[in-house]
Amino acid sequence: MSSQRGVFVTGTDTGIGKTLVSAILCRAWNATYWKPLQTGLADEDGDTPTVRDLAGLEPSRIVPPAYAFQAPLAPLAAGDLENVTVNPGRLVLPQVSEPLVVEGAGGLMVPVREDMMIADLIGRLALPVVLVTRSGLGTINHTLLSLEALRRRAIPVLGVVPVGPPNPGNERDVARFGKTPILFRIPQLDAITETVVSELSGHVPSLDVLQQQISQ
Repeated sequence: MSSQRGVFVTGTDTGIGKTLVSAILCRAWNATYWKPLQTGLADEDGDTPTVRDLAGLEPSRIVPPAYAFQAPLAPLAAGDLENVTVNPGRLVLPQVSEPLVVEGAGGLMVPVREDMMIADLIGRLALPVVLVTRSGLGTINHTLLSLEALRRRAIPVLGVVPVGPPNPGNERDVARFGKTPILFRIPQLDAITETVVSELSGHVPSLDVLQQQISQ
């Protein structure tokens, strides 16, 4: 595992809540945030300012994306539209003194370049994963497939974060068959604010404790 303390936040789908979970982790661990591959800037400001505002991060605790593309597509497709090929040499962990929260783009099998998926990037960065999942129907299949893909690459998983209305049955089966803990839960939210992020951050386990558990 990397000497840099931190995690890679990925999900079982796009638009699932990775950015919210990243903000909560940054707030809980007083971490620095990095989204190496940002797409979709034609439609929105991107995830970096969202996390900065929700987690109340100082500018010094934000690392700018290595690549920022306009189209709301996978990095490979968005880069093709701009005649840009992602150079893996730019996708190296920034050395920071605080824990680092790295947010991926979409799910594990999203193409970054012809010979690299997000899952391969996670393996290169050598950080353990926090997997964000839906709480409802279909999540067991998607979550177990994602966990299997991570384990096949020998990538350690700190745990799963379900997002949405409580579903104890799904949580039980994900934990049991996926052999991974539920780290914390994010309920259905009427609004996502800095206050909500601060409150949810109080339910996050310590990073040191989580890293000790996977190293045992």
